[in-house]
Amino acid sequence: MITHEQIPTVLDHPVYDTDGNKIGDAKHVFLDDTTGQPEWVSVKTGMFGTSESFVPIHDASVVEDHLEVPYPKDRVKDAPNVDVDAGGHLSEDEEHRLYEHYGIDWDAAWQQANQPGTASWARTDTAETTGMPSSADTGVAGDDAMTRSEERMHVGTERREAGRARLRKYVVTEEVQQTVPVRHEEVRVEREPITDANRDAALSGSDITEAEHEVTLHEERPVTQTETVPVERVRMTTDEHTEEETVRGQVRKEQIDTEGVDDDRPDR
Repeated sequence: MITHEQIPTVLDHPVYDTDGNKIGDAKHVFLDDTTGQPEWVSVKTGMFGTSESFVPIHDASVVEDHLEVPYPKDRVKDAPNVDVDAGGHLSEDEEHRLYEHYGIDWDAAWQQANQPGTASWARTDTAETTGMPSSADTGVAGDDAMTRSEERMHVGTERREAGRARLRKYVVTEEVQQTVPVRHEEVRVEREPITDANRDAALSGSDITEAEHEVTLHEERPVTQTETVPVERVRMTTDEHTEEETVRGQVRKEQIDTEGVDDDRPDR
């Protein structure tokens, strides 16, 4: 159980579940109207603390510099959304819904709280909040001043994977065509008459004989040969572009009304 003295230690400090998962930061501590003991703590959850969930602190404990609650992170984040009235109180209906969400027997808690010597988990119509920062007075007793608070929206960025690109090399076969000249030999028969110039050569052999003369013919054929040569280098690079995006959100702020006095100061 959290004592009054530990409230400044709890406010604005991390809240963890029993598995060591951070749920968020404690923002307000709610007191039971009947017993005056701390009963609920509101925890800022979600990105940039945009949501606020209520957690029972009957069985919570302060561990080093953080608050540890006996409920898993997902259950806390899924707790019913409740509205706190201008006086910083939870309605009976809202408190009942929170009891059911955390599996707490409403009637058993009521009976236990009202036994002699018991000072917590009382069933009440409302619960009072002490939501001041831990560096200030918690407002538990004897303070005539009222603190007005408001929420501020903080916008940041997160880096995430938007897609992937890759280079892949594969082989294709193409038909290429090239014209090349080729040569070949053909036989041509030449006849020449007998003249005084060639008579001696013509009569050098036998008068009447059989003879045979052979000529070898040649031709060229196209021959192909391939070689691998580098033709291009390809790489991927990334370029960073900055764009403007408008982020919208809702923030709450407290207003203070006065009764019976003149107050010309406008609400901020």
